[in-house]
Formats: sequence, structure tokens, C-alpha cells
Amino acid sequence: MSKYNYFAKKSLTVLLEEAEGVGEKINLKKTLSASSLVMLGIGAIIGAGLFSITGYAAANNAGPAVTISFVIAAIACAFAGLCYAEFASMIPIAGSAYTYSFATMGEVIAWIIGWDLVLEYAVGAATVSISWSAYLIKLFKDLGINFPVQYALSPFQTYTLEDGTLIYGIINLPAAFVVILMSLLLMRGTQESALVNAIVVIVKVGIVLLFITLGWSYINPSNYTPYIPENTGTFGEYGWSGIVRAAGVIFFAYIGFDAVSTAAQEAKNPKRDMPIGILGSLAICTLLYILFAHVMTGLAHYTEFKGIDGIAPVATAIQKTPYQWLSRGIIFAILAGYMSVILVMLMGQSRVFFSMSKDGLLPPIFSEVHPTWQTPWKSNLLFCLFVGLFAAFVPGHIVGEMTSIGTLFAFILVCVGVIIMRKTQPNAPRAFKTPLVPFVPILGILCCLAMMISLPFDTWLRLIAWMTLGVIIYFGYSIKHSKIGREQSK
Repeated sequence: MSKYNYFAKKSLTVLLEEAEGVGEKINLKKTLSASSLVMLGIGAIIGAGLFSITGYAAANNAGPAVTISFVIAAIACAFAGLCYAEFASMIPIAGSAYTYSFATMGEVIAWIIGWDLVLEYAVGAATVSISWSAYLIKLFKDLGINFPVQYALSPFQTYTLEDGTLIYGIINLPAAFVVILMSLLLMRGTQESALVNAIVVIVKVGIVLLFITLGWSYINPSNYTPYIPENTGTFGEYGWSGIVRAAGVIFFAYIGFDAVSTAAQEAKNPKRDMPIGILGSLAICTLLYILFAHVMTGLAHYTEFKGIDGIAPVATAIQKTPYQWLSRGIIFAILAGYMSVILVMLMGQSRVFFSMSKDGLLPPIFSEVHPTWQTPWKSNLLFCLFVGLFAAFVPGHIVGEMTSIGTLFAFILVCVGVIIMRKTQPNAPRAFKTPLVPFVPILGILCCLAMMISLPFDTWLRLIAWMTLGVIIYFGYSIKHSKIGREQSK
């Protein structure tokens, strides 16, 4: 056996054959149009970040200038999005950044990014489901339904009732329930999932537009003074450092547009539709985010958002208007928004592992497709169990920032990959080309790296620990079953 080549690459020809299902008895069903892909992107993007993190970032980091933070984060995402769009038009295959890395940097880098994407998709889905549970309980309370709080908290959480009674969590049943529900929908079929997602997206975008439209007339201009609060002397607390820190924090709000690329193999015309889905969803959500943040910090002074979480920032802003009923509408929008985020995250995770399994880096069960539904149903089932247990028993705040740092790392590697592919295969067909290469990818790398650096040190430690576990699995299982590795040994 020859020396193992950890940086062996998959050729573009082989990847395109896989995209067309050459040699495969069963392949993923092509059902998604450009509009479906845009809806998937919006469904994944609009969620926790818009309704919750906006108030937190304004109160603790940027003040009214949180709108600038959204612009910075959007620019970083746009650079990465342009790179994703080029790859998605070239290599229309499930797997997203994992597949792109395999084509440009080799197997070991592809494994690292594939394992890293678990932080974005599976862990992200669990985190969002935990938040979904909290909002559902709030809705029940508003409707006069008494749901036992201990069954909506993990065993590591406590909750103090209004009378001072301390409640200890047992299991987060609503969080596990929504994961199971979305997983079953994904198993049934991508087309059905896309239809449900489109309906949900229409509902939550409608609520967001309603908040912006109704709230605009009640903006108090004095709340924007000073627009950039003076720095306290600590990095990240107002001033320009606060704006950058806020950009890193609210970056979580943009996570999801890249999940569109994981559905490339199920797109009807991926070379045309993938760039539309990725860049279209990113552009629409960026505009909504900036307008939402502008209205929110205009209705209430940013200091009023201190020490409050969840729905409270938006509710505080709504109290400055006569439309108190809108608070309940926002809760419905959040619940709907979270469901679509969970749906797309779970889909993205199963598609990444689908590609890794077909390459032999993970067990075959992750790439087994249902003969009727034509979905990787066993993979969906396994992630339903994993994410469901995580959501039921682990507090959400532990891994929220891990999702952001994992995604930023993925974006950096995709930007690097575009530069490498332009050098190694300059004449390869590209339905969409990233403009100003290498300028745009380099800016994407620098922006994402700056936001990674701005995140807390303990988040880096968790990332290192997670990636160490991935390396152990790679050397313990993957290199022994890798298809490229087996071909080398012949």
C-alpha cells in the first residue's frame, strides 16, 4: 500500500457525474426551483437573530449603530455568498462547503469542514429548538394555558416563578417535539418540506414588514443620539469596537443562506438557480434586518433593552406604539420562523453527511435513500435522535456562539477554495463567476476572521475541542473506509 495521501482531491468530472447520478441506482429527487431555493434561504436566515439578538447587541455593544453592525455582517456574508454561488454553479451536488473543499484542498480539509458544519447545522438546529420551546411557553402563558415549566427546561436549568418559587428543569419536551416534527417532514420529501417552508416564510416575513410599517411613524429621533455611543474603555462596549463585536454576535442572524447550497442536488436547474437562491435570500434578509433594527432602536432607547432576553426587546419597542396586539403576532412569527430554521438546518446537516458517507468517510447508513420518498431518511432519523436529545437535555446558551464560529470557519475555507480553483482549473465551466477574484474572496476571509477573533476565548476552546474529536474519528474510521484511499491502495 502506498503512503496515504491526506490531500487527495476529487476531480470536477467525478463530482459532476455524482451530481447527475451517474452509476447510482437511486439519487436525490430534483424538485426545487429558484423561488423554492430563495424561500429555503429566507426560511433558514430569519429567526433568533432578528427578534432576540438585535436588542442584546444594541444594548451591550453598538447602541443604535447596530444597523451598521448588520451591514458589516452582511458584507462579510456577501463576500462568502459570492464564493458559494460560484461553487454551487460549478459543482451542483449535496455537501456544500465539504464538497467544495474536497475539490480544492483535499480529503483531510474536506473532513475538517464537514465535521465543522455539524456546529452550524445540527447544533444550530438544537439551539433554535430550545428557543422555540421558550417562546411556545410564553404563548401558552398569554393564552392562559398552564404548561409545567419543568417540562420545558433541561435538567441543568432553573426558573423562578413570580411568587419566588424555584423550579428545576427535568426535560425540554417542546424542543424535542419540534425537532421530531421537522425531521418527519424532511423524511417524507423535499418538495413537501419546501412547500411548508414557503408558507411559514410568508407568515414571518409578513409580521416583520408589519412591524417595520406600523412602527416607522412612531420613531423618536432622539433615540438615535448618540448614534455611536462612546466606548467605555473596554473592547466591545460601544464605539467602533462595539460595532465590530456586535457584528460578530449578530452574525448568528445570517446563518442559513449557505444551507441553500446543500440542496444543490435537488434543484431543477442548479447552475442557474443556486446563485439566485443564495444571493437572493441574503439580499432580501439584509434589507429586512437593517430596517427592523432601525425601527426597533428608534422606538425605544437602546439602554431600555439591557438585561432583557427573548421576546422582550421587541415587546419593549412595541410598547411605544398603540399596536400592543402586535406583540402576540411577533411571537407567532418567531415560532413560525424558528420552525423553518430548524427544517432547513436539519436538511442541510443530512445532505452534508450524505456526501461524506458516499465518499466513505462516514458509515453507509447516512447515504441510504428511501426508494419512494427519495430522501436520506435514515440520516434524518439519526439526526432526529441526536438533535432531539440535545434539545431536550442541554441548555441552549452553551453552544450558541459555537454555531457562529463554526460557520465563519466554513466561510473562510470556501473563500480560500475559490482562489485555489481559479488557479488550478481556470477554464472549468462556471455558470456564475465571483467578481474581482482574488479581491472579493480575500475580503471575505479577512471579514470572517475579524468576527471570529471578536468572539470570546472560551468559544475558541470549544471549537478546538470539537475539531479534535473530529480528527480522532477521521483517523480511527474515515481513512480506513475512504473510497479515494481504497483506490490508492490498489
